[in-house]
Amino acid sequence: MSNTPILSAQKLSKGFSIGGETLQVLGGASIELQSGEAVALMGASGTGKSTLLHLLGLLDKPDQGTILLDGREVQGLSQAASSRVRAEKIGFVFQQFQLLPELNALENVLMPRRLVKARWWPRRKKERLRALTMLEKVGLSHRLAHKPNEMSGGEQQRVAIARALISSPKLLLADEPTGNLDRQTGIEVLQLLLDLASQEKSAVLLATHNESVASQCSRTLRLHGGRLESME
Repeated sequence: MSNTPILSAQKLSKGFSIGGETLQVLGGASIELQSGEAVALMGASGTGKSTLLHLLGLLDKPDQGTILLDGREVQGLSQAASSRVRAEKIGFVFQQFQLLPELNALENVLMPRRLVKARWWPRRKKERLRALTMLEKVGLSHRLAHKPNEMSGGEQQRVAIARALISSPKLLLADEPTGNLDRQTGIEVLQLLLDLASQEKSAVLLATHNESVASQCSRTLRLHGGRLESME
């Protein structure tokens, strides 16, 4: 792996106003991820794991701190610019799958590419082929036309993985990706996610409460007191 991190976030702070008071969730959290690396993020409920993922995924802005993604400072981008970076360089996998119920599997996988409007129309055939390839890799080439309510939880999460990786993202953020799955399905889906992310050379940050899930990653960080600590 290169010595230059694909993600470098330094001294991130984030607080929320509740009842006239500020609840400080993050207070100086720093993290670096290398291309192709899979890192587990652990911590008790309410310690800020999802908040950190939202900041790194440009879904929210830190109060202080810097975020460099693929060598570019991104924490201060406009909403439109943040959307473009997310569509091109960041993939998301959520516990609740977050598939659009009115779209079939193929359409859900293609959604991130459609958001890059300037590039979608000239390349739509190539994008569709890429989506078909990703669905084949997750074992769902026979379920292209099925909508989420016609698929099992494991199948829905496989669609979500294909969607997250369609753009070969530099960074893949996974928030409890096996939390809604039974144990065996969770094991299979986790291995699939990590294998495909490695093939795409995506850096993975995976938030989990499950130590057996964390053990599948190359290292584990614990969020405590608003900061990240390495767990040996």
